[in-house]
Amino acid sequence: MNIFKNAKLVSICIILFCMIEISCNKSYLDEYNPGNRTTTTYYNNAAGFEALTTSCYPLMRDITQQRFLTINGTDMFCNAGWSAIYYGLANPLGSQYDQYDTRLNASAGEIQTLWDYLYREINRCNSVMYYAPGAVGEADSLKTIRKGEATFLRSLCLFWAVQQWGDIPMPLTPSQEGTLSVTKTPAKDVYAQIIGDLTNCVNVLPAAQNDVGRVTKGAAKFLLARVYLTRGWNFNNSLGGSAADFTSALALCDQIIASGLYPMEANWNSLWPAHNKNPNLDVNISNPAGSVATCNVSKEVIWAIQYANSADYQGDPSNGTTLIGNNMRSQFGSGPSGVAQQARTSTYNRWNGINQPTIAAYLMFDPTLDTRYEGTFTSVTYATTAGSVSLASNNPNPQNITLTYKVSDTTAICLPWNNPATTTAQFGKDIPGGTKNYSVANVNQYGVGLGYINGTTGIVNSLNWSTPMMWKFFQPGVTYGDGYSTFNDPLFRSAEVYLMAAEAIVQGATGAQLGTADIYYNKVLDRALGANSGKSPVRPTNIAAPAVPVTSTVSYRATAANITIDLIMDERARELLGEGDQRWYDLKRTATLISRGSKYNAWTGFGLNGTPLIAAKHYLRPIPIGMLNNTSPTIDQNPGY
Repeated sequence: MNIFKNAKLVSICIILFCMIEISCNKSYLDEYNPGNRTTTTYYNNAAGFEALTTSCYPLMRDITQQRFLTINGTDMFCNAGWSAIYYGLANPLGSQYDQYDTRLNASAGEIQTLWDYLYREINRCNSVMYYAPGAVGEADSLKTIRKGEATFLRSLCLFWAVQQWGDIPMPLTPSQEGTLSVTKTPAKDVYAQIIGDLTNCVNVLPAAQNDVGRVTKGAAKFLLARVYLTRGWNFNNSLGGSAADFTSALALCDQIIASGLYPMEANWNSLWPAHNKNPNLDVNISNPAGSVATCNVSKEVIWAIQYANSADYQGDPSNGTTLIGNNMRSQFGSGPSGVAQQARTSTYNRWNGINQPTIAAYLMFDPTLDTRYEGTFTSVTYATTAGSVSLASNNPNPQNITLTYKVSDTTAICLPWNNPATTTAQFGKDIPGGTKNYSVANVNQYGVGLGYINGTTGIVNSLNWSTPMMWKFFQPGVTYGDGYSTFNDPLFRSAEVYLMAAEAIVQGATGAQLGTADIYYNKVLDRALGANSGKSPVRPTNIAAPAVPVTSTVSYRATAANITIDLIMDERARELLGEGDQRWYDLKRTATLISRGSKYNAWTGFGLNGTPLIAAKHYLRPIPIGMLNNTSPTIDQNPGY
């Protein structure tokens, strides 16, 4: 059964809910409801109540597609390429979410949008609890489960909100009339409410659901473990956390592992849609839709945002959005080389590059041993049409050379850090002495090309390509556009459970069922190594400003002696890059946003005009202007804004 049916009908009822008490003597203003359907009459029966509960799920798509505040401005992602900084251009300007300058303020649109979506979802979930007692014909046992689902979704939204903004409003009943009076609840009380609610969810939710996409006991345990883990860090001593929270988080992780319900896939790459690095060859995939369907039922995925039945859901009806599917494949990283390339079509599809991997993201992996490198990135770009390119206008190396290409010819390659070009002949013909018919770039040239410029000197390279594409989420054979993938967004999966357990142990948790923290960590790593399981993969010691060739490396296999929060954060980056919309939350939880962001995100380290601006205040976001303008007395703004 598809849980997204009747979403539009529920939206109609929500609109009617706002109108039922309006009346006027003038007949032309009288409301006429021919079906006599109101929230009171619709939600008081089993069908209406089921539709109300179902309507809580679709908005989660819109929430998780708001990535500016959860992905960018971190050590692994920025909003735009970092070339302007490395070029030495005067006063380069990127995104406020990376540079943390004064543009990151209460008026920022993305801050308002995320706030609105979260509280809209919270209100829907509160409505489920409100109408449950009067839902005639709904079995009490099923009411309990549906209330558990709504409680889980409300808890997740409150958890995201309290991490973003700290002390926040915490409505626990549906909003039925307008009010200007809003009270902030202290963060420690929000956490206490979430933990109490999720503990109840663990008790009442079933281990499995008939309807695909509904939350389960395993999802509740996963979220509760993450909440305990976060409270244990006790940000600014404001969350009411203690060392016992880490032990509670570990116990839940061990329960999930011991249940056997969510075994990790043997092959990490089987979690993602099957596709070729050369998209011209995707026609050879016998059943691309079947591949995605297989991913969507992976037992490793504890809970996912649903997109497989997109025809039944056109985005949130009250928001007017037209996205009908997953847009992850179009948001991460850049596109192919422009040489001998079709205009944007479904072959390479749309590449918006809103969430660009930092240079550190590419250097985090051992490209030889770790299967996740090739599974995450595409380092070669191919011609999708016949074409040619002249090098006569290149500056500072003009050459009387015209290169021609046919479909599927290589047009550019970005070499991994451990296999660089070391002689001139190994480069493309755009470099005097180069012999390749395509651009070749070493890792220190990602994003900046094969020449270097300052504020007054320009460079033109007709053959150059910038960075490997992030190809992890790509689904071939779907309609061209942003939101048409049917791949479900895996929000929680069991590999992360092992990494949460390792983090809890490092922070002092006791009672681990599998042993020391390195044992949990290496379970995830060895799966990623595949046939190389047991070996010690390495990354460059310095992943912020790589030299070529790399002369110093460090292993990222864990031992009882070397495992630290930084090592775990590195492994979370490799395993979960771009997933779950939570990298900012990871950095905040572990108090590493400033240290890792400044070190690995070129924009954050540069700040504005060369002065880094990220500061302690940025561990909280500003309360959005819409909330400030619509409260009386005005709700308090967060410090520093």
